[in-house]
Amino acid sequence: MTTDRSTNRSDLVAAARRIVVKVGSSSLTTAAGGIDPARVRRLVEVLAAARDGGAEVVLVSSGAIAAGLAPLGLTSRPRGLAAQQAAASVGQGLLAHRYQEEFARHGIVTGQVLLTVDDVTRRAHYRNAHQTFAKLLELGVVPIVNENDTVATSEIRFGDNDRLAALVAHLVHADLLVLLSDVDGLYDGPPSRHGARLVPLVRSEEDLAAVTIGSAGAAGVGTGGMTTKVEAARIATGAGIDVVLTSADRAAAALAGADVGTLFEATGKRRPTRLLWLAHATSGQGTLTLDAGAVRALVERRASLLAAGITAVDGSFVAGDAVDVLDPAGAPVARGLVNFDADELPALLGRSTKELKAALGSAYEREVIHRDDLVLL
Repeated sequence: MTTDRSTNRSDLVAAARRIVVKVGSSSLTTAAGGIDPARVRRLVEVLAAARDGGAEVVLVSSGAIAAGLAPLGLTSRPRGLAAQQAAASVGQGLLAHRYQEEFARHGIVTGQVLLTVDDVTRRAHYRNAHQTFAKLLELGVVPIVNENDTVATSEIRFGDNDRLAALVAHLVHADLLVLLSDVDGLYDGPPSRHGARLVPLVRSEEDLAAVTIGSAGAAGVGTGGMTTKVEAARIATGAGIDVVLTSADRAAAALAGADVGTLFEATGKRRPTRLLWLAHATSGQGTLTLDAGAVRALVERRASLLAAGITAVDGSFVAGDAVDVLDPAGAPVARGLVNFDADELPALLGRSTKELKAALGSAYEREVIHRDDLVLL
């Protein structure tokens, strides 16, 4: 790609061989909350055309909870987790069936992929998820992805799947992420405000400095908003993936490379998917406070975290959980997947690996957090 890529968006999109498209609930549903067949059909026609043009397509689709509202007699998105999960359980099948029927009209087979955080934070899970996507795409299938809302164990708040889409784009090695919303791009203020202007291009954080970002819209069927879309764009562009943000009505134009919506240009290079999850889609289940030497080792040498450098432990967590790593002043330095339970660590603090092995056995010779499972914040 040339340096001035923004002036040649058609070439940028045309060069994208693997595209992840995310669509929000408000772009798929009626005012009453049910699936709008006409909207789904229009979206599928656009994606089928992209397929005909030679691109592989992965669709990240919200709408399961919204689709389940009407069959359950609900008039708005429920607040309670159990009720959200019940609606998702009913709605996910309806949504998948609708997509299956519409794609079949174009001779395209779909496959449903429901993901949880574990699927891309734990090594065995994310490796299997990557292999599943690779095989589906190899077989010519369009994967249709959603968070597995039905079995989520914490509040369903992945930004209406915006962050999930960015991380899926990284997981499948996508060239382009297209975020479809009910707004036609990023504006420098609320789009309803007089004088608000579309921001056509974002190349760096400086381009966002004067932007006032809003939250979820008034439709009441989604959980996202412009905040989560910008965060998703940060995740994707930081991993080397270009992002186009526009409305579902302009999906065809966006996938044709037209200058619609907002283009976020890639700023970084690919990094391990689980590290993206750690940085952007998890919260620490506890904290580990370090001495100054351990902070330097992590930040300057990118070393693993050993028990000798930890001065305090707080929180309730088990091995495999994400924890925040703090400097002596209490400022967050990193987040990582810990190898010990919270109640094991106090007895290990300040002791060298050699000492721990001699006193407690070889099981305690391992790092508290391995450098491959650690991301600097």
